[in-house]
Amino acid sequence: MRSGTGAVENELDRDLHLAQQFEQKRLRKAAPRAATGGANMGGFKNFILRGNVVDMAVGIVIGAAFGTVITAFVKDLLTPFIAAIMKQPDFSGIAFTINGSKFMIGEFVNALISFVLIAAAVYFGIVIPVTKLLTRVEKPAAPTTRSCPECLSEIPIKARRCSHCTSPVPA
Repeated sequence: MRSGTGAVENELDRDLHLAQQFEQKRLRKAAPRAATGGANMGGFKNFILRGNVVDMAVGIVIGAAFGTVITAFVKDLLTPFIAAIMKQPDFSGIAFTINGSKFMIGEFVNALISFVLIAAAVYFGIVIPVTKLLTRVEKPAAPTTRSCPECLSEIPIKARRCSHCTSPVPA
């Protein structure tokens, strides 16, 4: 019997030795990739090529370009129009003095007017048309709840019994 046990121990030792050799070979093959960033770069590549990251990058670039267009529209068209109505082309000269301190509020007024005009241009030029377009394209979502006939609580559509009053609900 002892010789059988020794043979099993030898076989286990041989299997352990083979497993250790396999692990060492695996680590040697993986080491150059990890040193050059191969394993890490695969994850980075997957992260970058996911749809939402690319969509966000495109949105940022288009947003920056659109911001430039809106700023030029406000600066070159809307602000001179308001200045023509108010008979003052630039508000940067507006200032007042208190106890010898001069408060230059004109630049703030220019920035405030610019902000309001940009916000109005974006709202009326983008938000309203896109909202109207989306309401035409989107289908209304299917209801997921219904009212219980006994207690009028909202319950899931597939419910057979109300979770609030425990009364049976007809299908």
